[in-house]
Amino acid sequence: MRKDIREIAETGSWSEEILSQLLSLRGEAQKELLLLGGEYLQKYRGKEVYYRGLVEFSNICTKDCYYCGIRKSNGNVERYDLSDDAIVEAARFACRNRYGSMVLQSGERDDPHFVERIDTLLQTIKKETDGKVGITLSLGEQTEETYRRWFKSGAHRYLLRIETSDESLYRQLHPDNDKHRFHKRLDCLKTIQKVGYQTGTGVMIGLPGQTLNHLAKDLLFMKDFDIDMVGMGPYIEHEETPLYQRRGELWSPEERFLTSLNMVALLRLMMPDINIAATTAMQAIDPVGREKAIQAGANVIMPNITPSNHRKDYLLYQNKPCIDEGADDCSNCLSVRLEMIGHKPGFDQWGDSPHFFSRQR
Repeated sequence: MRKDIREIAETGSWSEEILSQLLSLRGEAQKELLLLGGEYLQKYRGKEVYYRGLVEFSNICTKDCYYCGIRKSNGNVERYDLSDDAIVEAARFACRNRYGSMVLQSGERDDPHFVERIDTLLQTIKKETDGKVGITLSLGEQTEETYRRWFKSGAHRYLLRIETSDESLYRQLHPDNDKHRFHKRLDCLKTIQKVGYQTGTGVMIGLPGQTLNHLAKDLLFMKDFDIDMVGMGPYIEHEETPLYQRRGELWSPEERFLTSLNMVALLRLMMPDINIAATTAMQAIDPVGREKAIQAGANVIMPNITPSNHRKDYLLYQNKPCIDEGADDCSNCLSVRLEMIGHKPGFDQWGDSPHFFSRQR
């Protein structure tokens, strides 16, 4: 089996049909696939796993996505907005702990005050860390002018998850209004790439109404789009969202998790030089889910460095891990867990995607 998959990987002869079949692998055949994903990771990217200190600095959101716990209409969420000082202190923590990079993530906003604030924060973080900390933004849909402004102020990676590359499925996950248009999101992703960011996207795996064919198309979409980095993981329901009403249609958590591992391995085989995150949602289903994702081909982890008193308020889904741990606990625990599976932290490195630089040539 591994020989057959290797042959497909080497010739690049991926198709929707082949990918759907490989996504369904379980048992020994799945083990072979995951081992090959891990082998490709070691061959093309080595043993290092890069840290991105994650700061979830605000759960105030203007969008109303049907799957998300911090959607605008959820009145049960205690909204917060970290102070600039707290965000800059988190950046200093990332620098002191040799993380190399950080991610600024929040609910989606595009008002002038927000845009200005991010601009100032980027410049302050660069100054306070002597330019040592690489910055990824995950701040949703913005204008080209805003993307350019933030890029100029020091952000160099941007993650905008498409959630699904299938337009009809996308419509089932979002309200039917101008705030939630599939093509607008796609256009933003293209703009991010055009501006010069290392461009990231991702999908949820195991959504109501989603099939393996949808996921196969997602993989082909990411390859065709020439994406530089990916964050994807199992869909985990939140009871205070409209999509929770469709929980009867869901695959079991284990099926969502196993399919997610196959997605990671297959994407590593399809795009050996990109960055793939071992997402927190993997750990929400399996206590060693992130480690299993790394063994299957992921090479980025995002330790949460948000002040722990606010983590409980940034619940995009239920059973989110590490909400009670301080940032120091998270950091120490991760290094040990990586070494146990034969990997090592890529300390003091931005850990940029080689794919991005190949794309620039």
